[in-house]
Amino acid sequence: MQDYLQLFADWVTYTIFGLVQGNPLASSVNFFVYDTIKVTLLLAVIVFAVGIVRTFITPQKVKKWVAGRTEGAGNVLAALLGIPTPFCSCSAVPLFIGFVESGVPLGITFSFLIASPLINEVAAAMLLAMFGWQIALIYIVSGLVIAIVAGIIIGRLHMEGQVEDFVWKCRMHDQPDKTMTWKERVDFGISESKAITLKVLPYIIIGIAIGAVIHGYAPSDFLVTIAGPDNPLAVPVAVLLGIPLYSNAAGMIPIMEVLTAKGMAIGTALAFMMAVIGLSLPEMVILRKVIKIKLLAIFAVILFVSFTLTGYLFNAILG
Repeated sequence: MQDYLQLFADWVTYTIFGLVQGNPLASSVNFFVYDTIKVTLLLAVIVFAVGIVRTFITPQKVKKWVAGRTEGAGNVLAALLGIPTPFCSCSAVPLFIGFVESGVPLGITFSFLIASPLINEVAAAMLLAMFGWQIALIYIVSGLVIAIVAGIIIGRLHMEGQVEDFVWKCRMHDQPDKTMTWKERVDFGISESKAITLKVLPYIIIGIAIGAVIHGYAPSDFLVTIAGPDNPLAVPVAVLLGIPLYSNAAGMIPIMEVLTAKGMAIGTALAFMMAVIGLSLPEMVILRKVIKIKLLAIFAVILFVSFTLTGYLFNAILG
């Protein structure tokens, strides 16, 4: 499949556009055509499969399953359930209120809130397409560990008093779950695949376009100097740079692919992507509506340290 895609990308680049092989513009165009098609196709397939899984894992069931769970087991379950459950910054407030109202402990709630945006089908599909299953698996496992450990730490700090008062008074009424036939599940999977793929397609195109420019024009020596494996401060600097940015995996992974190809250490690139996805300033602003400054600061510091340590760890393992 990849060979056919590469042949098509070569045909578009060198025959349709008439660009000269080895030229920076030709390299950028070839990268853009190839990666856009590959990632979009793989994403559509994986989102379809996860869409069917989501018909079995509704928000109502998630809250029911994690409510009353003890520390440890509850954090693991919440983090695992965060993977196939749709979440974005705009849904942070209702999800947080719904969990608290259902009696879910604060630490377990945070395990879910961390895992859900950080690990999802978009990230898995794009990492699989661009880096292979080993890096995709490493990212998923590290994201789960961060969500579980961070949730346990927050739970043991007993920060319930740092939740805004109105949250404890909310009463949200869930709609009853509907039993679906397999045809309805497949139809839902198709609908999810179409909706989510089209939703993130602009991010994919923008991310790959930026990556293509870096791929064709950015000097390798520059990135190796500031973010290569020999710079001991590269990882925390990358995490700090990621905080004010706002994107998702669709926009970040193509850029990450090119940065690593140009010399950025893989752990540094992973830490940067985690910061953009899981520790972005817009998400912090939204979460501030339901939690107080002290808890928000602790949450941010825990994630900063976790992402930084993860970057160092994988730089040491993967080189």
